[in-house]
Amino acid sequence: MVLHGPGGVAVLVEAMTDNRNRTVAEVRNVFSRNGGNLGESGSVSWMFEPRGVITVSADGHDPEEIELAAIDAGALDVAVDGSEVTVQTDPANLDEVRTALGERYTIVDAENTLVANTTIPLDAAKAGQVLKLIERLEELDDVQRVHTNTEISDEVMAEMEAAAAH
Repeated sequence: MVLHGPGGVAVLVEAMTDNRNRTVAEVRNVFSRNGGNLGESGSVSWMFEPRGVITVSADGHDPEEIELAAIDAGALDVAVDGSEVTVQTDPANLDEVRTALGERYTIVDAENTLVANTTIPLDAAKAGQVLKLIERLEELDDVQRVHTNTEISDEVMAEMEAAAAH
């Protein structure tokens, strides 16, 4: 299902159901109560690409060393974030790259998923709305995965955590 969330973010919901009408009604209800709306089929799916995503713990290793090893193994993109390295691959190469990296490094997670081509940065208020929407969607029995093109900076997350603490 294709949806538009708060702040103009794209939301792609993967569901498995034996009753399409019930599931659409449940998802539509969550969206209408949380600042979003259902879009036309395919209206945001072009914004996402299938990718294998591997998260590697630096675990005492130089992240740049892991980055080079990932590229040598066939990674399409690599991002270093503190003590973790996120590696993107072609979905067909996920196992090959995971195996190559797993021989030398600790793999935290590896999965085939959808990755947004472009992201939309949000302020704390909109980010809170989107996170609440995602949480409500994931609570639905038929929903398998929720993908979004939301970008929430570390500063915005810190602001949201500080506000929640009060």
